[in-house]
Amino acid sequence: MTIKFNEFYKEELTINETQSAMENGLVTSKELVMYYLYRIAKYDQDGPRINSVLEINPDAIFIAEALDNERNTKGVRGPLHGIPVLLKDNIETSDSMHTSAGAIALEQYIAEKDAFLVEKLRKAGAVILGKTNMTELANAMSTTMWAGYSSRGGQVLNPYGDPDLYVGGSSSGSAVAVAANFTVLSVGTETDASILNPAIQNSVVGIKPTVGLISRSGIILFTYSQDTAGPMARNVTDAALLLGVLAGLDKEDAATFKSEGRIEHDYAIFLDSDGLKGARVGIFKNASNDFLNSDEYDEALFQNAVQVIKNQGAIIEEIDIPSFHREWNWGVNLYELKHSLDNFLSQLPTNLPIHSIKDLIQYNQINKEKALKYGQDKLEQRDFFPNTLRNSDYLLNKLEDLYFSQDQGIDLALEKYNLDSILFPSYIGSTISAKAGYPSIAIPAGYKQNGRPFGVTFAGTAYSEGKLIKLAYAFEQATNRRKSPNIGTEILNTTK
Repeated sequence: MTIKFNEFYKEELTINETQSAMENGLVTSKELVMYYLYRIAKYDQDGPRINSVLEINPDAIFIAEALDNERNTKGVRGPLHGIPVLLKDNIETSDSMHTSAGAIALEQYIAEKDAFLVEKLRKAGAVILGKTNMTELANAMSTTMWAGYSSRGGQVLNPYGDPDLYVGGSSSGSAVAVAANFTVLSVGTETDASILNPAIQNSVVGIKPTVGLISRSGIILFTYSQDTAGPMARNVTDAALLLGVLAGLDKEDAATFKSEGRIEHDYAIFLDSDGLKGARVGIFKNASNDFLNSDEYDEALFQNAVQVIKNQGAIIEEIDIPSFHREWNWGVNLYELKHSLDNFLSQLPTNLPIHSIKDLIQYNQINKEKALKYGQDKLEQRDFFPNTLRNSDYLLNKLEDLYFSQDQGIDLALEKYNLDSILFPSYIGSTISAKAGYPSIAIPAGYKQNGRPFGVTFAGTAYSEGKLIKLAYAFEQATNRRKSPNIGTEILNTTK
């Protein structure tokens, strides 16, 4: 079957363009949803088989129709009214969709209620289009598992190159779906680099916020200390608008309590094209030789990004962060994953066969032809950990992580050099920011000669999202580096 779409501005639509078109009667939310379903059918599940979308919401068209009617009778709820959004597969929804974190063992699990952030999206008028594929259990399965692979969904592909092009961390499906224009927006989650890495690899904007800015309730957590959801979009404006909807206090998530009085409900106020003027930006260049000599780095593109920042009026200074180079201990991640995943599994409905990590391991072994393409050595290792979170190594590792990432890390560098932000090449600042629970924003910065996307990351201290958005937006407006991948040329029908 072939469906023809006539011209509507351009193939990739921003939130503001879409809202303007809907207000002027050029397109409806229903038509928008149908367009993205068409692209998913043609290019995600057929053709190049990008494989970023794991499940479609069967009620998406009905929801869009209801929102169209509401627009005509009552007006709009806000900037996300009628806008399609995809969710990473570890974010719970109480509709007909499953939440499996990519695991076959959980493919029949349907949550009893929406995650807190999903409630906020629905109240804002967003259309939950479906769930995105992800690295199974957020890369907690196997040391040999490819990024973007899950036993339930298979392998996500990078839309910018051949099948061997790296797709990035566990929110790969969320990044790719936005990059390949299968949705306007998506939501990913991050423990360490799971938003920033795929955002860089797929040439989109990804915001990893301060832990506690967005509720973790209803998300399958892999650590308590570091996990957070965050927006993914094709431009800074859309990411900022989505962040404003996702952020909020939740009585069921203690991490959000510290955010009271520190949340902006409209991060669009920071969209300033002159935002780099007079800003002090620390340029981190002291990365490891392994990274500098890898295919992920491009010296010319990074230097070009630095020059743009300088040309836009920022004061730049090359810096180092001594604690960045320390040998980080991963005890927090190991102990907390055992505790959090076991707790989640123990509360699953009795009709499901999985209620512990041990059950999950046994289920995978029984169904190894489907479930264990890459084995499960990571999962087996974690099963031996206690789930009391009182172990001396765990407690000391937790304190060390905070001390060396915050006091002797990002905060020290910001204060020492009197900085507004730190600029990292690619996503190499993800670990120190993750352990600190601090925000970062990844943004496209060009393409290598082989077509592989390259990007940079602005990082800051707790609750500096507004400042980072301001800097990233100014950089984006000065460069416009992002190009859409060459996947499909149909554009949306606007002829009434």
